[in-house]
Amino acid sequence: MRTIIPPIKSQGIKTKLVPWINDVILRSGIDISKANWIEPFFGTGVVGLNSQLKGKFIVGDTNPHIINFYNGILSEGITPTKMRAYLERESKLLSTAEEDGYAYYREVKNRFNNSHNPFDFIFLSRAGFNGMMRFNRKGEWNIPFCKKPNRFSPAYITKICNQVSSVQQIIKSKDWEFKNQGFIETIKRAKEGDLIYCNPPYFGRFVDYYNGWTETDERNLFNALSETKAFFILSTWHHNEFRANEMIDNYWNSFNILTQEHFYHSGGHIENRHSIIEALVFNFELSDIVPTKIQRPIQYDLFANQSRDVCPSIATH
Repeated sequence: MRTIIPPIKSQGIKTKLVPWINDVILRSGIDISKANWIEPFFGTGVVGLNSQLKGKFIVGDTNPHIINFYNGILSEGITPTKMRAYLERESKLLSTAEEDGYAYYREVKNRFNNSHNPFDFIFLSRAGFNGMMRFNRKGEWNIPFCKKPNRFSPAYITKICNQVSSVQQIIKSKDWEFKNQGFIETIKRAKEGDLIYCNPPYFGRFVDYYNGWTETDERNLFNALSETKAFFILSTWHHNEFRANEMIDNYWNSFNILTQEHFYHSGGHIENRHSIIEALVFNFELSDIVPTKIQRPIQYDLFANQSRDVCPSIATH
C-alpha cells in the first residue's frame, strides 16, 4: 500500500517505518474491523493516517497547533483550495522580502505566536530549518528560517496541497476525534480489543518537540500501558553508535520488542542525524504471517486533473 504523507513536517517522522508498524499490527491478532485506534502522541499524524483499523480514531496531543490543524481539516476550515490560495500569496511575500526572505519569515513567526493560525503553522513547518519543530518555554515557535526565499515554488505548493487533500479524504472516510490533552487522558479511552499506538518524545533525544520529556513521564507511560487491557505498540529508540536507550532496561524489557535500523535526516545535533536502531515494544504475541517489505512513500497527485482556480477567501483564524 502507498504511504500517505501528511503536510506537517517534524524531526523523527515515521514515514518510512509505517509499513513495519502496520505489519506488526496485522500480526497482532487484533480485529481490524472493530478495533478503535487510540493515539496519545499524534505528532505529524503519519502513523495514524495510514492505519488500517476500521473503528473510531481517538487522537490526543499536548501540542495544540497539531490538534488545531487537524480539527481544521475535520471542520473543512482547511481545504486544499484554501491552502493553495494561502501559500501562493505567502510565497510571493517571502520571495521578495528583505534579508533573503528572513524578514518575512520572522513576520509570519510573530504572527503565528500571537494568533496560532493553522495556515501559518504549515508555512513555518515547511520553511523552518531542517524540517524541525520546536517551541520555547512560552510555547512559541522557535526554529530559524531555512534560508530559501523561493521555498514555495509552484511544484512545492502543489505537493503540500496534494498532502492536504490526501489527509482530508482519510479523515472524511473514518470517525475521527482530535483532543488537545495529556497522554494519560487519551490512553484511558482505550478498551479491551482496541489498539493504542504511542510515539512519545524519545527520552534523551527529541525532548523539545513541544513539552519536555523526563524519566517520570516515561515511568507514567509505562504504568499506564502496563495496566491497559487494550493492545499497545510503543515506538522508541533502542540504541545508536553512541549510546543505548536506558529506558529499555529500566522499563520496556518486560514486553516484546522488535528492532530495525532507521536513518534520521533531520535534527539540530549531528548525533540525531545518524543511523539509529528503532524499537517497537508491544504487549501481544505475533502470528506467523510473513511481513511485507517496507515500501518507499508515494505521494498521491490528487491535483493532476483539477483546476488551479482558487477561492479568494481564506480562513485566517
